[in-house]
Amino acid sequence: MKCQLCQRDSPLISQAIGYCVDCIRSHFAEVAQDIKEIHIRNRLMDYLPPEPPRAPEGRSCKICAHECRIPPGGKGYCGLYQNLDGKLIPITSSHLMGIVHWYYDGLPTNCCAAWVCPGCSNTGYPQFSYATGPEYGYKNLAVFYGACNFDCLFCQNWTYRRDLKHPVPSAVGDLVRAVDKKTSCICFFGGDPTPQVIHALRASRMALKENKGRVLRICWETNGGVSPPLMEQMARVSLTSGGCIKVDLKAWSEEVNIALCGVSNRRTLENFRRLAAFHKERRNPPFLIASTLLVPGYVDQQEVGNIARFIASLDPSIPYTLLAFHPDFRMWDLPPTSREHATQSLKIAQEEGLKNVHLGNVHLLW
Repeated sequence: MKCQLCQRDSPLISQAIGYCVDCIRSHFAEVAQDIKEIHIRNRLMDYLPPEPPRAPEGRSCKICAHECRIPPGGKGYCGLYQNLDGKLIPITSSHLMGIVHWYYDGLPTNCCAAWVCPGCSNTGYPQFSYATGPEYGYKNLAVFYGACNFDCLFCQNWTYRRDLKHPVPSAVGDLVRAVDKKTSCICFFGGDPTPQVIHALRASRMALKENKGRVLRICWETNGGVSPPLMEQMARVSLTSGGCIKVDLKAWSEEVNIALCGVSNRRTLENFRRLAAFHKERRNPPFLIASTLLVPGYVDQQEVGNIARFIASLDPSIPYTLLAFHPDFRMWDLPPTSREHATQSLKIAQEEGLKNVHLGNVHLLW
């Protein structure tokens, strides 16, 4: 594929974007409109609002960084919130109902934090874990939310968009009842839990109350784009329960983040800085974990080095996992992450001062 700007030919330029990472970083003003239109078309195919609405007469949503102003009869960028008769409500009609499904995942799992979490490693015992090593015989309740406030062209869980087209809401109480005596952790992911974080927080608190006196960790996998007050609530429930917050730092450059995900990463980085202060309150088991998907041609050594330097400046003990990419969604035309790309990225992250760096999804490397 040739870059539409510099005409460089490379197998690491995706047709979904049409530009190489160097042009995106160095000449963003020239490619920004094309990239914006790419994401608009991508979202319209799934009947999602093309951009965060900014209607002067709209109702303001404060759930995430977009702070949509939703016009009467319209929806927010995530597709979940709507302005109905002047009231801002989710399409499920209530925060007690969510577009969500869940399943049990026996411990130890392949979670991107498994190498440092109390359920799969030797951390957290006895306060936050049932065992000095992996909690064999126990399980994670994996809770998948069918909405997101990003528009990642490489999304590995893109089928959540179907959930929004034909929503089948589930009640908070039903989710809480899925927590049995062998459930030692709950992990909220998606999509992203951000648009439905109120549902998740209510479920978390109810589950902790009903299982008081035993191990039950609350964890999150998120893009970090939620509002700061809600992020603080997420942090508190994880900090006290022994869980963690795994923030996906998709890129360092705002321009690359916009190209890949359709949105800025400013709020993500601001929230990560806030979460680092919580991490200092509980480094063992690690409260905060960062991850980055090594998208070939786009999330290169420059991106990883800058991310690692940022994390190290906050607290070099924060675990950082680099995840192998496999072709999916709109970026199906890229190859999987190469072993060279992964090992070089690992080395760079370590050289930037991080003490705990890990390669995940190594079975996907080629």
